[in-house]
Amino acid sequence: MIETAFAKINLALHVRRRRGDGYHGLETLFAFVDAGDVVSAKPAARDELRTVGEFARQLTDPFANIVGSALKALSHGPGWAVTLEKNLPVAAGLGGGSADAGAVFRLVEAQFGLPADWQQRAAKLGADVPACVRSVTCIGRGTGTELTEVASDLTGTPVLLVNPRVPLSTGPVFAGWDGIDRGPLPEGPVSAIAREGRNDLEPSAIALCPPIADVLAALAQTKAVLARMSGSGATCFALYDSTARRDAAAASIKAAHPDWWQLSGNLR
Repeated sequence: MIETAFAKINLALHVRRRRGDGYHGLETLFAFVDAGDVVSAKPAARDELRTVGEFARQLTDPFANIVGSALKALSHGPGWAVTLEKNLPVAAGLGGGSADAGAVFRLVEAQFGLPADWQQRAAKLGADVPACVRSVTCIGRGTGTELTEVASDLTGTPVLLVNPRVPLSTGPVFAGWDGIDRGPLPEGPVSAIAREGRNDLEPSAIALCPPIADVLAALAQTKAVLARMSGSGATCFALYDSTARRDAAAASIKAAHPDWWQLSGNLR
């Protein structure tokens, strides 16, 4: 059993207000890249988890991470031996852990089906997990768990992800938000929402991690249709009108910044 944990990006992320429960009210446009981590599983006497891949060493206690929590949240027989190929950087604004959990949910769904309350179980693991279970373009509201799927006119769009290899925790980025509600997501097709939207966390993230500004500046020079930070950073994305332009951008950025991480793909 093998499932890709698709990288999540926020085409737009509007922070509206602080809720009574202490969380921030959000409006976000989720989209997913057709590449990411890889989760594989096979039946076992009990749950086991091993991590491989470029960023495996950043998971110091693999079974205590969100994959282990996802396994505990769903019935899947006596146990599974799971291998997580960690290709996405950790604490990077790509929903990497949430995407891994979403892949576990899809693996369980294929073998056993999901319980009626799967969305509630997913939300307990993290605000991005319900969106990552389906991994399709959708609008998230509330804390990001109130989802509305939308048809996307950006499906298939070439995308480049770039990260300066600096981890950035979500909490401090939200804490640094200036508290100004700049209004809701625009209406219209997904391309218009993305183009006219914004990421309200960019200034706070850049203040904590200045290399984000360097990444955005580099992407802005590559004839991208749109370049923006994803989530709470530090990964940024750029959309292109052709695969050739995306690949040329990837090559030029790799030549200029060989220490930066990048991933090329297409929007699902």
